[in-house]
Amino acid sequence: MGAIRLEQVTKSFGEAVVIPRVDLEIADGEFVVFVGPSGCGKSTLLRLIAGLEDVSGGRVVIDGAEATRTPPAQRGLAMVFQSYALYPHMSVYKNIAFPLKMARNEPAAIDRKVRAAAQTLNLTQYLDYKPGQLSGGQRQRVAIGRAIVREPKAFLFDEPLSNLDAALRVNMRLEITELHQSLKTTMIYVTHDQVEAMTMADRIVVLRAGNVEQVGSPIELYRAPRNLFVAGFIGSPQMNLIQGAEAQKRGAETIGVRPEHIRASHHAGDWAGSVGIVEHLGSDTILHVSVDGVGMVKARVEGEFGLRHGQKAYLTPDPTKIHRFSANGKTIL
Repeated sequence: MGAIRLEQVTKSFGEAVVIPRVDLEIADGEFVVFVGPSGCGKSTLLRLIAGLEDVSGGRVVIDGAEATRTPPAQRGLAMVFQSYALYPHMSVYKNIAFPLKMARNEPAAIDRKVRAAAQTLNLTQYLDYKPGQLSGGQRQRVAIGRAIVREPKAFLFDEPLSNLDAALRVNMRLEITELHQSLKTTMIYVTHDQVEAMTMADRIVVLRAGNVEQVGSPIELYRAPRNLFVAGFIGSPQMNLIQGAEAQKRGAETIGVRPEHIRASHHAGDWAGSVGIVEHLGSDTILHVSVDGVGMVKARVEGEFGLRHGQKAYLTPDPTKIHRFSANGKTIL
C-alpha cells in the first residue's frame, strides 16, 4: 500500500542542480530516515515525494502508480513539518478534524477518527484545549494526529523534533517509533541528527550534496561505511580519522577507528599522548588525547577513568575494528 519508488529523480533550480540523480525504493511499512548535513538535499527530496516541488527529471511511483505529476492532495501522503502549523483559534479536536472536514467526511466518521487518533497519541484529555495551552511536544502530537486521521499511504516527517528541547526530543522519538510499530504505515523521516536516524530507522539514506552516499540499516552503516563521509557522519562521538604514517603502515591513505574501539590505559599502549578535554558522562568518559604523529584521538572508556587535563594516557586501537580508506575516500575491503 505505501511502497514508494524514485527512478532517476533529479531536481534543479535554474542552473543549480540540487539533486543530481536518485534511485531509491522504500518498501510498504518501512521506516526510512533521510540524514545528512544542512543543505544536502534531504528536505528537497522529501518535498519531491510529497509533490510540493516538481521533479526536473525521472519518475515518482507511489503504491505502484505513476505520481510524478499528481497534485500533492491526490498522492495519499500526509506530511508533518518542523513547525506545528496549528490553527491557534481552534481546539485540539478541531485541528485534528480539519482535514476530514475539508474532505467532507460524515460528522460521525470524523468524531470516531479524531477520538481514535487522540487515544493513540495520549491527547484525549486535551481535546478541548487550544494550541497555546499545550507544550511543544503536545503540539507536535496534535500535528501528527492531524496526519493520522487522513489514513495516508505514508507519513512524511520533515525534521519534526527540531523545535523541542533535548528531553522532549528523546520522548517524541520514542513515541514516533512506537506509533510506527502500532500503525505499520510507511514513514519517511528527515533529520540532520544521526542519533535520531540510528535509533529510529529500519534503513538510513545518507545524503551529501544531493547524492545518496549509502543506504542500509543503522548497524550496517555503523559497521561497514562505504566511504569516509559515511564513516565520519555515522556514530557519536565521531570516528577518529587518521592519516600519515599510521595509515600508511596499514596500507591505507586514511584509517578510521571509533572511540569505543580504543582501549585506554594509565601505563602502556600503542599510542602515548597528553590528555586534553575530558568529557564526564557518568556511564562513560570521552578522553581527547593528543598523540604525537597521530593527532587528536577520542577514546570512549567505561565509567570514570581518573585522568585530568595534561596527564599522560596510553591508547590501543582494536586491530579488528580499524577501517581503511583509499586516497579517493572509498573503503578498502
